[in-house]
Amino acid sequence: MKANILIVDDSGLARRTVRNMLEELGHSVEEAADGAQALERYVLNHHDLVILDMVMHGMYGLEVLSKFRELNPKLPVIIATADIQKSTREQVHAAGAAAMVNKPLNKEELTEVLNRVLDGGTAWN
Repeated sequence: MKANILIVDDSGLARRTVRNMLEELGHSVEEAADGAQALERYVLNHHDLVILDMVMHGMYGLEVLSKFRELNPKLPVIIATADIQKSTREQVHAAGAAAMVNKPLNKEELTEVLNRVLDGGTAWN
């Protein structure tokens, strides 16, 4: 399934890297540099899925996730983070994310997680 995906990350390099991977897979992509911009873009364009950085300037990723939940409880959100702690994984899962992927992202893992989430599932082990 090809999707309209919003990438939210305060790193331009990270956004471009993920954009390239997603576009190679045939998805359409929009970018946001922070949580406020992401919420505004979602309200305007109603993306199929969001890939959300955990640590950003302004709003923390879990705060942005909470706002997305208020806008659309069924919106699939994948958290991308370099944090590999079990407690972080548990927090993200409890907050309602469909999956969590570790940075730096690799195309194979991202493809597998995206496919599971876009098929209506989650990617929690």
